[in-house]
Amino acid sequence: MKKTFLLGLALIATTASAQSLTGAGASFPYPLYSKMFAEYKKDKGVSVNYQSVGSGSGQKQIIERTVDFAGSDNPMSDETMKTAPAKLLHIPTAIGAVVPSYNLPGVTAPLKFTGKVLADIYLGKIKLWNDKAIAALNPGVTIPPLPITVARRSDGSGTTFVFSDYLSKVSTPEGF
Repeated sequence: MKKTFLLGLALIATTASAQSLTGAGASFPYPLYSKMFAEYKKDKGVSVNYQSVGSGSGQKQIIERTVDFAGSDNPMSDETMKTAPAKLLHIPTAIGAVVPSYNLPGVTAPLKFTGKVLADIYLGKIKLWNDKAIAALNPGVTIPPLPITVARRSDGSGTTFVFSDYLSKVSTPEGF
């Protein structure tokens, strides 16, 4: 998953005498940003305060000009970009992965999934753990006939965007 800084012209035009910057957004890159900004302060004497509040909140704050920059897992739409009071840039800063997890009592072997099977689970087409599509990917594993309970984030999460975008691509007839 790509991480992106959303930078306003105010940040780009910041003079060398700036002593602090404030940003907000995606939680995924927070550990990386924390380390980078600590090193930047040591080297340049500029403090950077990054609030790990989620991609949606970061995008909202950069539009409202309450922060100098925002981190987001997903790019802002053209429509949202038009509401910005100044020109914004998308600059990739990190890359990572989204990994689905599961809790299936009695199964100790790691299960394998394809993108299509994951999409079908989230679309509600596969409802039981022992569905033939899951069983075919996991020969030799005894999978109980338990219902699958799907969990997801409901906020403005960039990770949700990244995972949903992937699932929408692999659920097409052509696959991904």
